[in-house]
This record gives sequence, structure tokens and C-alpha cells, in this order.
Amino acid sequence: MTFNMLSMDKIKKAFSGKTGVEGDKIGKSSKKPAEMTAAEEAWDILKTILLAVAITLVFRMVAWQPFNIPSGSMRPNLLVGDFLVVSKFEYGYSKASLVYPFTRLPIDGRIFAGSPERGDVVVFKNSRDRNRDYIKRVIGLPGDEVQTVNGTLYLNGKKITRELVGNETVRCAGYQSLAATYREALPNGISYTIQECNGNNYRLDNVGPYVVPEGHFFMMGDNRDNSQDSRTPMVGMVPADQIVGKAQRLVFSVDGAESRIWQVWKWPSAIRFDRIFDPVK
Repeated sequence: MTFNMLSMDKIKKAFSGKTGVEGDKIGKSSKKPAEMTAAEEAWDILKTILLAVAITLVFRMVAWQPFNIPSGSMRPNLLVGDFLVVSKFEYGYSKASLVYPFTRLPIDGRIFAGSPERGDVVVFKNSRDRNRDYIKRVIGLPGDEVQTVNGTLYLNGKKITRELVGNETVRCAGYQSLAATYREALPNGISYTIQECNGNNYRLDNVGPYVVPEGHFFMMGDNRDNSQDSRTPMVGMVPADQIVGKAQRLVFSVDGAESRIWQVWKWPSAIRFDRIFDPVK
């Protein structure tokens, strides 16, 4: 009888959670974790935001950076409202690869440097225009002589062939114009289309010759009569360490005449679906 009573006491204590090994485990596992204070929750959210920003900045500086096309200087190949990605690792890294305000650091040169080729479409910082981003096509390499005569491009004294492929009515320099479209072919075999909004005797159709200094590149827009490029004092020769990267692919395109980027309800009729994911040529 005594044995039975002792056994019952042990059983009750075991299930009570107050004593014994099993009772200690049950008691500990049933405790609720302490709730975070408002300050701890705020700090936790802030850490998540800071981590996301840091990852985004690093990605933009070492891999790809998005850009949008705000002007028609690269028509007919790039249109206003195009969004594209630029490869940072294509030509290596310089201060131009960083984000503001680090792009203003007094650092020269590039690391892991690669060299643009004639015909590449590149984004660069224009130090003569408050370090703004410009997008143009590489025409002249270091040591090249570049000239235009009656709208025709000459490289190192040799005429660059171009073929008329059609005419297109476009808005050029604020007014409607019938623009001639040509296919131009560089000596390395790269070809692309250009436009002449005002014939072959406009203000930048007879310039040069220019000799490209070492460590610099000569840039031109595909819209030859409506482009601020190396033919103008505002741009001039572009130093290699001002190049951001190579334009590679369109990721989105919306017709600004039909819809602003924030007018989502107008996108179905304004999005240029046929241009999305096209390579930049």
C-alpha cells in the first residue's frame, strides 16, 4: 500500500511540470519568447533596408546598371523612353563605375581594364556637363584621325561607306523632319543605321580632322544632326576613365509621347513590346 501511494505521488509530480527531468523540459519549452521593443523592431527594419541598399549599390557598381534614354541623339537605334542595362565589367572599373558622390573622387585610371571597340555603344560621364551620363557610339580609337565631309565619315583618311536604306518622318530638334536613314559600316565589320535630319550640310556635317589622343575615344550619336558628341566643345574627346560601361540590352520601352513612365494605366497602348529584351546594336 505504501509503495502504491509513493508511486502515485511520483506520477502526479511528473505530470505537474514542477519537478523531475521531464517536468523541467516541459516547463522550459512552454515559455514564450520575450517580445521585441519598438526600438528593437525599428533597428531590425533599418538593418534590412541598409543591407538591401548595400547589395543594390554593389550590384550597380560591379555588374549592371540601368539607364533610360531621355533624348533622340541615338535614333534610330535607341528611342526616347527606352530602358537598358549597361555592363560594368566589360571594360573594367574606374571612378565612373561608382555612384555619386564617389564619381567625383580624384582617382585616375581603370582596373581590370578592357578597351572599347569601334561601333560599341557606351555610357560615359561628361565632366564638361556636370558629370552627367551620356550614351554614344565609339567611332575613333586612340591615334585615329576622324573627319566628316558633307555628312560622310572619314577614318584615317578613308571614306566610310554608307548606304541609303530609307526615309522616316521624325521629330528632330523640336520639329518634324523627313530624316534620311543610312547603314554605315566601320572597318572592323560593325554596321549600324544612322539618321540625317537636315541633309548632309548641317552644322556638324563638315568638321575635323580630329586626332584622338592616347587614352581617349571619339564618340558620335547615331542621329548625326541632333547629337551633342565629340564633334562639339561640350563633349570633346572622352577619357577612358570616364567610361561607365557598354550598353547591352533593352529591358523596357515606353513611348513618352503616349504615356509618362508613372502613368501605368496608359502603358498597354504606350509600351513598345517589340523592343523589350532587344540587344543594343
